[in-house]
Amino acid sequence: MRIILASIYPFAFMLLFFIIPFDEYIRVLPNILLIILTISFPAIIKREHFQKIKKVPFFLLLLFFGYMVVNSLIFGRFETDLNILKKIAIAIGLVILYLPIQYDRKIQKAVIFSSIAAIVFSIISIVYSANTNANFEFGDSRMMIEALLVDRLYLGLISVLSILFCHRSMRKTYHPHNAYYLGAIALNVLFIVFVVSKIAGIVLLCLLLIGQVYGDKKPMRIAIATGCIGVVIAGLFFLRSQQQIGTTPVSFSTFLTKNFGDSNTSQTRLITWKCSMDVLKTSDIGLTGIGFKATKDKLVACYQTTIKNPEKKEVFTTQRYNSHNQFLDILLSTGFLGLFFISLFLVWSFMKNREHFFQTAILFTFFAYGLVENIFHRQIGAYYMGLILIIVLANRSYKQIDTPKQV
Repeated sequence: MRIILASIYPFAFMLLFFIIPFDEYIRVLPNILLIILTISFPAIIKREHFQKIKKVPFFLLLLFFGYMVVNSLIFGRFETDLNILKKIAIAIGLVILYLPIQYDRKIQKAVIFSSIAAIVFSIISIVYSANTNANFEFGDSRMMIEALLVDRLYLGLISVLSILFCHRSMRKTYHPHNAYYLGAIALNVLFIVFVVSKIAGIVLLCLLLIGQVYGDKKPMRIAIATGCIGVVIAGLFFLRSQQQIGTTPVSFSTFLTKNFGDSNTSQTRLITWKCSMDVLKTSDIGLTGIGFKATKDKLVACYQTTIKNPEKKEVFTTQRYNSHNQFLDILLSTGFLGLFFISLFLVWSFMKNREHFFQTAILFTFFAYGLVENIFHRQIGAYYMGLILIIVLANRSYKQIDTPKQV
């Protein structure tokens, strides 16, 4: 029986990460797979499997989670904080459930195929919406965003992770599979451009620059990094010149605001960040915070007084928009101690992984998306946070990731 479970276990894990983007359509299946993995885990786990875990970073992660649980219990917020605590528990649980798996690229292939499936589904949905709605608008429009499989931010995250996995899987010498990985990278990059995912584009650019720190041929890498920065700056000035009205020049701040601050998502974040800072200034956050529910209550109160547009105010208050910054959310909800523990985990994990580009890139991706999204407020965010933690914490997987098997 144990042999059967051990052979099925990796494929259940792989299927879980393949179907995550389709959670809204098959919500019950991820839960079933998690139950199967949890039940099978005790039968196949061995003592040596726990050697995969990087002990200090994992301890710091548990310390952060334990602090949040104890904080909620002491201040009588456990029931209202439970929804967030469960999602963090899912992310940590995925790391533990991963331990019996011998890394053989199944998980990364699942993410690559998952991103392709999500892209195909989204494109078909967009084409269908465009053909059935005469007023359909491409680009940064509400109709375009609603036609996507999941939120644009998470589609961008999936594409970024897929690109990193493809890059990690490619051989340094010629291999026929390299063409498939290059094709997947190109598809994901084009999709990011097509859906106008600015955050994913910025993250990819930063990862490209970070990548120049690693490897040989430093002069060439410095030249590539300098060239990329030069192209971006030149492109911004070119776009600004195209938007001039007659002979009147457009100031650079006006250009940036028009192109990066006037979109619906940018305006949403600017409002939520401003209100989060107002809550931070006017509330007694202290060492332990005010709890996740109280944080949202105070944000809603801020929306009611600061947003002038009645329709926008209604959306923000009825949907109870969160802070759209995971670190601000942790600070407001769990206090300076909570922010200290998560910061300690991130810094320590970076120090343990800084020699490996792949792990550093994954860690940076979490940090970057954490600045613009409350990852632990969404189930899909918890799943991908679990994947990120697996890569950062699964010690024995590094050599296998860094030297992919020849097939």
